[in-house]
Amino acid sequence: MTGGRAVPPVEVVEYTDPLCPWAWGSEPVFRGLRTALAGRVRWRRVYCILFDHDDDPAPDPVAETAWYARYVEGIAGHTRAPRAVRLSRVAATSWPSSLVAKAAELQGPEVADRVLRRLRETVFVLGEPADTLGAALDAAAGVPGLDARRLAADAASAAVLDGVRADHAEARRPVPEVLAEVPSAPRDSPHPGTAKETPDGGHRYALPTLVVCGPGGRGVVPGWRPYDVYAAAAGAFCPGLPTAPQTLSGAAALARYGTLTEPERVLLTRGAWPPPGAVRVETAGGPLWLAPEEAGTHPATRQTP
Repeated sequence: MTGGRAVPPVEVVEYTDPLCPWAWGSEPVFRGLRTALAGRVRWRRVYCILFDHDDDPAPDPVAETAWYARYVEGIAGHTRAPRAVRLSRVAATSWPSSLVAKAAELQGPEVADRVLRRLRETVFVLGEPADTLGAALDAAAGVPGLDARRLAADAASAAVLDGVRADHAEARRPVPEVLAEVPSAPRDSPHPGTAKETPDGGHRYALPTLVVCGPGGRGVVPGWRPYDVYAAAAGAFCPGLPTAPQTLSGAAALARYGTLTEPERVLLTRGAWPPPGAVRVETAGGPLWLAPEEAGTHPATRQTP
């Protein structure tokens, strides 16, 4: 019991990074799964730090950016996720965005989800990765329900830094199931999810990876997978899990999530589209739809003259 409330016996751990293109492409299925499991599991995010402090700087940043933009384009070809028309640079570090995402969790899951989503959109919609603390805080500005002053203070706190350091370490202790070729991965999968080798000779989780832990054991779903694969892993520990994600009307879904990509619209909504007041933001990989309230403070609309 915590605060008089029962703690769900099943934990879902999402290994991720705010600036990871595969994690961005997995947002539709993870949003659907979180909605289906709401109140039935404890969902915990671990920030892996994809772009670390000790990464060697590129000898030619322009060439690196061009290469990375093509890399993201290739991933978007599989996930159908939006991608920026122009990427200004490769992120220098994931630490600032991870600190802000971790700090946002102290203000509740809805605020945390919205802040993390804004951080992802800085690179994959705007092409300006939030790789400084100022940029990450600015991206979160105006999120409904957010206390911006508290977010800034918490993101700079020792407690949040310790939390992200613990995430960094945990992500580098992958379970044995992902250390070799993942047997459950489809043969034609573009992202099978085998753990990545780190510069020190160790390993970290491929992103994203979902680990489901419960009284009956553990299930691991690494890499990029369709919704049904994640649902089956969670369903092994949560009998009665719906076989399809909950769908809402376009207006209700947009109000709930703030922004929706086309893959999310297809998976998570029903009925007529777009709803009244929806704001369309163009990207090189299809539109991003903003709720009217979100459009008032979103960085994409702030950039519009």
